[in-house]
Amino acid sequence: MNINTSFDSGNIEVISSDNTHNIQLQVRTDSNSEFKQWFHFKFSGDVGKSYGFELTNAKDCSYVEGWQNYNVVASYDRQYWFRVDSEFTDEKTLKFSHTLEQDSIYFAYFEPYSYERHQNLIQASQLSGLCQHKVIGQTVDGRDLDLLVIGDETKDKKIWVTARQHPGETMAEWCAEGLIDRLLDSDDALSRSLLDKAVFYVVPNMNVDGSYRGNLRSNAAGANLNREWQNPTVEKSPEVFYVRQLMQKTGVDAFLDLHGDEALPYVFVAGSEGVPSYSDKIKSLEEEFKAILMAVNPDFQDEYGYDKDEPGKANLTVANAWVAEEFNCLSFTLEMPFKDNANLPNKETGWSSERSFLLGQTLLNPLYQLVDKLRS
Repeated sequence: MNINTSFDSGNIEVISSDNTHNIQLQVRTDSNSEFKQWFHFKFSGDVGKSYGFELTNAKDCSYVEGWQNYNVVASYDRQYWFRVDSEFTDEKTLKFSHTLEQDSIYFAYFEPYSYERHQNLIQASQLSGLCQHKVIGQTVDGRDLDLLVIGDETKDKKIWVTARQHPGETMAEWCAEGLIDRLLDSDDALSRSLLDKAVFYVVPNMNVDGSYRGNLRSNAAGANLNREWQNPTVEKSPEVFYVRQLMQKTGVDAFLDLHGDEALPYVFVAGSEGVPSYSDKIKSLEEEFKAILMAVNPDFQDEYGYDKDEPGKANLTVANAWVAEEFNCLSFTLEMPFKDNANLPNKETGWSSERSFLLGQTLLNPLYQLVDKLRS
């Protein structure tokens, strides 16, 4: 029996083991931070033998409610990921067991999106005549902060999309990949027509350091990037600093910030109703966006989500609130579940990379319908 995490986004610590039914583990905290919940490890054992696992510090993780009705994801080939029945016992320990069908298997909090895949996405996208790749800065660990500019920068409408400010929310980059894939499809009439009027600025992974380190929510310096938007610094949050700096240069007419939520088993958005500049026009754009997205993708709903901010009381350190106030534009945080979509459950896979990818593609539909109404 062997457990290994010496790879991109690996995270688990072995506490004790009797080699079969009582392998006790704990989730390691984020770099320079107290957040913890993401795990990802490789397990090797005997084919045909059943092994039991316990995450002993589940009750001490950042989002304890995230373990309720949650099932671990697993894969033998790192391509197809399935769910393993799991139980949050006495609201203390997450337990699951599995009988090995092959010599080794990977377990994770959600289907990983590797740094290697990220690099492949960037390099392949730039081959399209519609796309430019720009490195807009370096992260704390010295990695490139990658931006894809899709379309003609002289177009009037500027649409920004960021993903994975919280590195453990890998569904966000799967979603961004779907959006990018459709934008670059020269046979897609909708995307071609949208690019006739707008240019897209897409940051597929805002937090590549945290992603590689196996963090849930923090960058290498321990910063929660989605609380850095009012006063980012090159030392602590260069990822936000450089993106914000470029936004102020280009302007923003619409903004989507892609995330995952640990607790809520739904796809939903959070708008900007709490910012001081919120207006009837922005409210109308928000309502139209949600109605169109629900019509084209039933995975999206608007009944369950976060409580709305009271007027004037939005947290302007959060990306969608800061952008909404700075540019007086349509601005959403889009959330996807770590668990499953309770409205359209899939017992085999739960919420998955495939559904995240397809959601990303359908995000273009409301943007296409609304592009002429966006702020000039």
